[in-house]
Amino acid sequence: MAHKQKKKHKKNDQKRAIAAVAFGHEAASPAAPLSRKEYEAELKHLHAELVKLQLWVKHTGAKICIVFEGRDGAGKGGVIKAILERVSPRIFRVVALPPPTDREKSQMFIQRYVPHLPAGGEITIFDRSWYNRAGVDRVMGFCTEDQSKKFLESVPYVEQSIVESGVLLLKYWLEVSEEEQTRRMESRIDDPRKIWKLSPMDLESYARWYDYSRARDAMFEASDTMWAPWFVAFSDDKKRARLNIISHLLSRIPYEDVPREKVKLPKRQKDPTYVEADYARHRVPERF
Repeated sequence: MAHKQKKKHKKNDQKRAIAAVAFGHEAASPAAPLSRKEYEAELKHLHAELVKLQLWVKHTGAKICIVFEGRDGAGKGGVIKAILERVSPRIFRVVALPPPTDREKSQMFIQRYVPHLPAGGEITIFDRSWYNRAGVDRVMGFCTEDQSKKFLESVPYVEQSIVESGVLLLKYWLEVSEEEQTRRMESRIDDPRKIWKLSPMDLESYARWYDYSRARDAMFEASDTMWAPWFVAFSDDKKRARLNIISHLLSRIPYEDVPREKVKLPKRQKDPTYVEADYARHRVPERF
């Protein structure tokens, strides 16, 4: 049994190495897992930098758009959650659009995403984006091959217009291995906190691994441009992927410290005539 497990791990390492070379990365042995303490220490530092970024964006009126794509179970939600943990939702806005309405289906495909692009002083994060047309729509038959092809032909020019309008556009693809995706999908089956992540669509998508691989390859071929390149993050190790992506996106934005006054709490008022009211008539039971 131990021999079979060792052989399986070796095979998985070989697959990861081949994928790394295919994506232009040096093949390397998997690093040792980060401890929770190490991860939280690094994340704390990155959160402080994200707050600096937030203050800079608000001060300068910068417009930043971050797109996250990847297969189901690749870890997009975890990365986005890690980014948002210590920042203001008024500056960092997440867009995760539902399926299009009949009216939206009759529009130009990217039209329903345009109103959600950032205004000055905003950072918009797309949890899946207009690239649905190149991925899930194409693989699941929600559009024709011709529609997907025309989308891929036009999207570089649309993104060029977005960038030329002053938006800093960052696009991330999270790459997960077959084995790790399977492990994550299986973990959702018996976990009541995650069962909502297993829709019939998710299960059908899981079955079409190579259809998605081909769709991903075509998407990269058409839309990996100088003005809006794709950045690939290997996400089998969730902690490292989150730290790597946050660190990278910070490195791509020319933010600076914004001068601000030192915060000092004012003196609190005093009122010896005030009597505390007995307002707790409907108290929450203290069960914990």
